[in-house]
Amino acid sequence: MLSFFRKLSIGGKIKDGVLPERMMETAEDLSVVRDQSALILKTDTELKESVYDLLRTIKDPEKPQTLEQLDVVYEECVNICHCTPGGVSIIRVEFNPTVPHCSLATLIGLCIRIKLERHLASLFKLDIYIKEGAHSTEQEINKQINDKERIAAAMENPSLRELVEKCILEEDY
Repeated sequence: MLSFFRKLSIGGKIKDGVLPERMMETAEDLSVVRDQSALILKTDTELKESVYDLLRTIKDPEKPQTLEQLDVVYEECVNICHCTPGGVSIIRVEFNPTVPHCSLATLIGLCIRIKLERHLASLFKLDIYIKEGAHSTEQEINKQINDKERIAAAMENPSLRELVEKCILEEDY
């Protein structure tokens, strides 16, 4: 059974509960990033670079700088793993809050998840974590930003949704 968000990301292409033949291929066959140019990625390195390019433009909720400028995300924070039995690739993103007691770490993780979900094909699993030892409540935050129900509930809040949209909006520099 597909989750509500997976159905939305597929874009209503489900008929009688069955995905079209093209959608049934493995993630390795379809390493696709869905953006304006519909770029097809061939290697893990290209995928990793594309994911990082998406992350680096997210703005900090409190400051005018991007997450890259604040060293919250960095090139080594993205890892690609092909270890699931169904051929689904896992994209693991690790971020480093600016201070160990950062009150907006959950919001930053939410922004990272929403931006990646909107730009990546639905055949990737996202794991988003705070760098180990970088936050005083990292385990609780990791649990929140990797829980589909909590993400859905957060995005139903209009003020929180507006803040996330503002942070992930890409501007031309």
